[in-house]
Amino acid sequence: MKLSRAGLLGLQVLVAVLIIGIWQLGSTVSVGGWYLFPKFFFSTPGEVALRVWSLFADGTAKIVACPEPIDISRILVVSDPCFGKTIWQHLLITLTEGLLAFVIGAVSGVALGFWLARNPLLSAIFDPYIKMLNALPRVVLAPIFMLWLGLGIWSKVALGVTLVFFIVFFNVYQGVKEVSPVILANARMLGMNPRQLFVHVYWPSALSWMFSSLHTSVGFAIIGAVVGEYLGSAAGLGYLIQQAEGTFDTTGVFAGMVILAVFVLIIDWLVTIIENRLLVWRPTGTGTRA
Repeated sequence: MKLSRAGLLGLQVLVAVLIIGIWQLGSTVSVGGWYLFPKFFFSTPGEVALRVWSLFADGTAKIVACPEPIDISRILVVSDPCFGKTIWQHLLITLTEGLLAFVIGAVSGVALGFWLARNPLLSAIFDPYIKMLNALPRVVLAPIFMLWLGLGIWSKVALGVTLVFFIVFFNVYQGVKEVSPVILANARMLGMNPRQLFVHVYWPSALSWMFSSLHTSVGFAIIGAVVGEYLGSAAGLGYLIQQAEGTFDTTGVFAGMVILAVFVLIIDWLVTIIENRLLVWRPTGTGTRA
């Protein structure tokens, strides 16, 4: 059954309302003195919403004791006394780490995926090593990156890159491999050179696979940044969540996760806009995202 955009949005909102309603009832209404979602472990939707609101309301405080003109790059220096640690600073640091990891991981994954897919011998040589690296648990790599790159943003970026790269690489690699031999033969018969084959055959074939991986890797890029901050940092959403968890502040933990989820959805929405512009040739019945 095909739904209109408004109908689909209505169903999505309905699911969110049901989840929040069950959470609210489970944390505030007891059955025989027993709660489905005890407040100590789950907080309540109302308290989480108030915490998110207060974070952003208080986060508009003016940057203190900073001489004019303000150098915006100094915001990323966590120890700079010119900047108060508001939610905006924490959010900017996490988003910067996540976006850098997303861009670096995606670009390198696309480039290497195309290169190895077009070179069967090199692909066969490096295949076991790529699979071995992909099998490494990322949490184990986080302390190593911190040892190599320090506690600044680049250790978090490196962790995010390891999550994004392999998702994009394997999808692009498979997308190039899935090019129809008949289409390739016809293109060569028409006299296309390697550059024209790349632009008109390989690239369109890989685009759908690539954007499918980008939607997934957006979340993983932010996850890499947050996990890195959680394990060792002085700022960022992961740091805020870790601090709240350390004081048994369940409301703060859920507030951090809500903020994180909202911004991941915003970034994913931007990726969807770019995808729809680049894939205008794709038939709408093949799974175009609404």
